[in-house]
Amino acid sequence: MSLSFKEIFTVFMVLFAVIDIVGNIPIIIDLRKKAGHIQSEKAAIIAGIILIAFLFLGKSILNLIGINVNSFAVAGAFILFFIALEMILGITLYKDEETNPMTASVFPLAFPLIAGPGSLTTLLSLRAEYSIQNIIVAVVLNVIVIYIVLKTSRRIERLIGQNGIQIIRKVFGVVLLAIAVKLFTDNIKILLA
Repeated sequence: MSLSFKEIFTVFMVLFAVIDIVGNIPIIIDLRKKAGHIQSEKAAIIAGIILIAFLFLGKSILNLIGINVNSFAVAGAFILFFIALEMILGITLYKDEETNPMTASVFPLAFPLIAGPGSLTTLLSLRAEYSIQNIIVAVVLNVIVIYIVLKTSRRIERLIGQNGIQIIRKVFGVVLLAIAVKLFTDNIKILLA
């Protein structure tokens, strides 16, 4: 089991699309206004810890309640499908939490905005298909990107503007939709075999 650039890139892109940190820039800026300050390092590190911990413990938790990874992957495909629809159609099916200035970096930023139901489900779904070390590398790369985006969110918004953010969201939405279909078909075959 060696590192595969193709696997790392695929997993990175899936997680990047699900976490949608660029699409969340308006939410991040709004949080910054409400909370006064966001600790980018703290938010990125906590999100990374949650994601990696769930990658290792998620399967055990599923086994404890009697669900296999393929069933979870099919459920994850549905979640990805709905997240993709949110991104493409510009509708909101889930989000918007009360903001406490003291804990804004952890809640709602690190969890559930970055390491939320979508990204956690995605991780376990990806685990059914890709090797764990490639997933860990992709998670770490995403955490680095998240940190950079959090640190430079105001500059990014000024640079690409509201329309640019919307275009990026829609492009990643289509990519995510295709991934959701692939994840569903690959795992449903295993379950029905």
